[in-house]
Amino acid sequence: MSLRLSTVILPYRRWHEGGRSTWTRAEQLGFHTAYTYDHLSWRSFRDGPWFGAVPTLTAAAAVTERMRLGTLVTSPNFRHPVTLAKELISLDDISGGRVTLGIGAGGTGFDATALGQEPWTPRERADRFGEFLPLLDRLLTEDAVSYEGDFYSAHEARNIPGCVQRPRLPFAVAATGPRGLALAARHGQAWVTTGDPKLFENGTPEQSGRALRRQADRLADACAAIGREVGELDRVLLTGFTPERNRPLESVDAFVDFAGRHRELGFTELVVHWPIAESDFAADEKVFERIAMEAPAQLKG
Repeated sequence: MSLRLSTVILPYRRWHEGGRSTWTRAEQLGFHTAYTYDHLSWRSFRDGPWFGAVPTLTAAAAVTERMRLGTLVTSPNFRHPVTLAKELISLDDISGGRVTLGIGAGGTGFDATALGQEPWTPRERADRFGEFLPLLDRLLTEDAVSYEGDFYSAHEARNIPGCVQRPRLPFAVAATGPRGLALAARHGQAWVTTGDPKLFENGTPEQSGRALRRQADRLADACAAIGREVGELDRVLLTGFTPERNRPLESVDAFVDFAGRHRELGFTELVVHWPIAESDFAADEKVFERIAMEAPAQLKG
């Protein structure tokens, strides 16, 4: 089984001061998809430049031709399904049908309070996500939608002509808990994980592999519960958050070893962070480019 290699480009550069050239270089290097984070700000980047995901992806769509584009990940923290659907349909049109929506329940970071609200509990996040995702699915596939829920409403929301991709652009659902995995099984074309966060500081690669296998097994159970074949979903690992951290980007051999082990776990796509100096994603750009150009050929078959 071949393994796709994708990248995530954090939106911290002005478009005309390195932003545009990074996205065009990602296509030149042959990445399957280039994603960006959909946050209002994020961790150590909070006090520096940070741009919006949808405008960034729209600009990227205008300067690329083949590479897919997407978010990793959008969440209900500051989004509403009605307005998000309109933006996604527009982006899918501009890109010629190259958009994937990575989507999850959100977390407790800066996005959780930026609109002045108290951060939601894990149960509240799951409750909202359980309403947000099915409604977004309808908004992207039906011409007109009305809905009254506990958290979200739509009144004759029009979304004509719909997505270029049919019946809608694909969802890559980030989930590890039972409710999120059930949503991935029902609505997802792909499943996204970063691994087990409890293992990041002191875990081992072996422990991480076992945790990822357990997550994949729970996804299979969620699919079986609704009569869906788990093989219909792509499995995406956003790297950099397992115990290996950024070490797989130290050499082509190190990456091929890491990627091969995760392909054996059933992953169909690995996402690596575009190098950012003096950050958790620091890496040698020349080595990074060699990995992009050389590793996929070694991972075929």
